[in-house]
Amino acid sequence: MSLRRTLAVGCLLAAVGASAASAQALVYCSEGSPEGFDPALYTAGTTFDASSHPLYNRLAEFRVGTTEVIPGLAESWEVSEDGMTVTFNLRRGVSFHSNDQFTPTRDFNADDVIFSFDRQGNEANPYFTVSGGTWEYYGGMSMPDLIESIEKVDDYTVVFNLTRPEAPFIANMAMDFASIVSAEYADAMLEAGTPEMLNQAPIGTGPFSFQAYQKDAVIRYLRNDSYWGEPARVESLIFAITPDASVRYQKVQAGECHVMAYPNPADIEAMKSSEDVVVMEQEGLNVGYLAYNTTQAPYDNPNVRRALNMAIDKQAIIDVVFQGSGQIARNPIPPTMWSYNEATVDDPYDPEAARAMLEAEGVTDLNMKIWAMPVQRPYNPNARRMAELMQEDFAQIGVTVEIVSYEWGEYLSRSRELDRDGAVLLGWTGDNGDPDNFLAVLLGCDGRENSNRAQWCYQPFEDLIQAAKVLPTQAERQPLYEEAQLIFKEQAPWATIAHSVVYMTMRPEVENYIVHPLGGHIFNQVGIAN
Repeated sequence: MSLRRTLAVGCLLAAVGASAASAQALVYCSEGSPEGFDPALYTAGTTFDASSHPLYNRLAEFRVGTTEVIPGLAESWEVSEDGMTVTFNLRRGVSFHSNDQFTPTRDFNADDVIFSFDRQGNEANPYFTVSGGTWEYYGGMSMPDLIESIEKVDDYTVVFNLTRPEAPFIANMAMDFASIVSAEYADAMLEAGTPEMLNQAPIGTGPFSFQAYQKDAVIRYLRNDSYWGEPARVESLIFAITPDASVRYQKVQAGECHVMAYPNPADIEAMKSSEDVVVMEQEGLNVGYLAYNTTQAPYDNPNVRRALNMAIDKQAIIDVVFQGSGQIARNPIPPTMWSYNEATVDDPYDPEAARAMLEAEGVTDLNMKIWAMPVQRPYNPNARRMAELMQEDFAQIGVTVEIVSYEWGEYLSRSRELDRDGAVLLGWTGDNGDPDNFLAVLLGCDGRENSNRAQWCYQPFEDLIQAAKVLPTQAERQPLYEEAQLIFKEQAPWATIAHSVVYMTMRPEVENYIVHPLGGHIFNQVGIAN
């Protein structure tokens, strides 16, 4: 880093720290930089915290702190009796933000809804290939096969025609990928020859507007005083990007940040006894896992995958990495989610049996890579340490492990590659409270080049999760999901590692912060006491 840039970043962060003393500015110590500001292109919570939550709205929303779906940019909706048609009645008088490149000439309307989804599924749309054309959620959730057409009845009525009933469809419309962007802004940037500005200088309808971003340092937002909903309680919102959890905690203690994400598990007990901070906790709707690349030998063999799973001492990982803030994961969905299968039997920890199973499959002297995330996540507070423990476990059965990592955005991009070697540490926090959001998005055939990092497609499993989608009630869907979990365990595309408790640390003057079960950090309702 040059001296000039070092000084500039230092001055910027000093300004952030000084502003924390003001009741008009809320400073959040975030754990990493966003990949971009167009949420439809990504799946990482770090990115959603910086984009979809402060800047955008969706047709439906989740009430903060719950998985309850409430009206958003759509005031209401009707689903046809056969479940094949969904009509959204749009909210009037909703304005978009503006910036130096663009001032809107009209309010939000049906054109924005159609554009926001058409660009993700229509290869003829000029925005389809912008930013690489990777629409992870849209593809991973089978949206191209589900949405037959989207019709504009008038400026404030939009009809989605589906190819089949889809039980979680309304909840899906409240997810981050379904954030509504401005079609007028998109047209203006396309005409200017800068379509990438949708991702770099975002325009939304949300409670805050985007002001500035210094990569790996700070993001600044300003309250949207024209917001259609309840206005934000603070005038400005600042993300102080601070990857080290210990430094985040120091900043909170010093008053340089009001809220921090993902404290070190080892620090939590001391935090709880401190008068200077408040610690909130909630059982996480999440799972951390190790995903094998099932398209590459020998990981294309389920017996090899099960053998590797049997070599992992998961209790040691819970003790060392989570330090009491997690529990061993048996299933690919968390135990707090409906349809969780209590009958699933976890892989036993048995290194000798694991070694024998590998030898029976003709696998000896295996060299593999384990990918370790460079940032803390709610489902994995220390991926590097977890990978080191797995490295030691696998050495006991004659498997040599190389640990690799990349910058967070590059890590997410490279881990999608079909020829990726070895296994990748990742995880998931539920987006809508529905099992489909885990089982189909992370393990379904349509997600193999995107959100399905195991690149796994197994037809008996796929048939169950696709059949479950179209059934109207939880009671009808649950047996299919329970059976799918047993198939998952038998085929072992992942080693399921842990479900974690989520902790949030903040200063005592922070008011009305709500731990959101879907993992997002949402600040429009948060205030600071004088």
